Amino acid sequence: MNTILFAVAAYLIGSISFAVVVSRVYGLSDPRTYGSKNPGATNVLRSGNKKAAIATLVLDAAKGWFAVWLALRLADRYGITDAGIALVAIAVFLGHLYPVFFKFKGGKGVATALGVLLGLNVWLGVATAVTWLVVAYAFRYSSLAALIASVFAPFYYGLLFGVDEILFAVVAMSALLLMRHSKNIGNLLAGKESRIGSKAAGTAKPARKK
Repeated sequence: MNTILFAVAAYLIGSISFAVVVSRVYGLSDPRTYGSKNPGATNVLRSGNKKAAIATLVLDAAKGWFAVWLALRLADRYGITDAGIALVAIAVFLGHLYPVFFKFKGGKGVATALGVLLGLNVWLGVATAVTWLVVAYAFRYSSLAALIASVFAPFYYGLLFGVDEILFAVVAMSALLLMRHSKNIGNLLAGKESRIGSKAAGTAKPARKK
């Protein structure tokens, strides 16, 4: 029962779409209305507001980290097993992808997945983040960096901890990330994918009510 409660709480935490919240705070257009229409840090960056994009990245990662960190911290007290931790990891990630607070239309989950990995193990998160940074710097495609990092994440976990229940959660997140990037994969193959830092049309600030 405790495991189910932790998983539900994790899903609700994941359902907070910080791209939308931060954009509202900064007076920007809803990120679901321009660019890739993805409520994530990369699309918020297309608004031209770097501070909003950084805040979105940090907060989306933080919710993934917090849900897993809290479950690990309280695992012994409430009898949460490795299988329960795996369920919490998947739940917070699914919350971001399909947020109950935003009509189940969420982001692609890159930052939240990174937060989950950091919560599981700092070195696991760092290795995955470095992989993303190297690919992003070399090719200037956020989606390509995410795809490659997501493929390497289970490999890194296996090297650190071997095969266990949590590895299957990492594999599931990677598979979901690949699925959520299916359109990006098509754009990359067609040479139509937007590079990091490119500004999207229709990102003007919403008009203020008089």
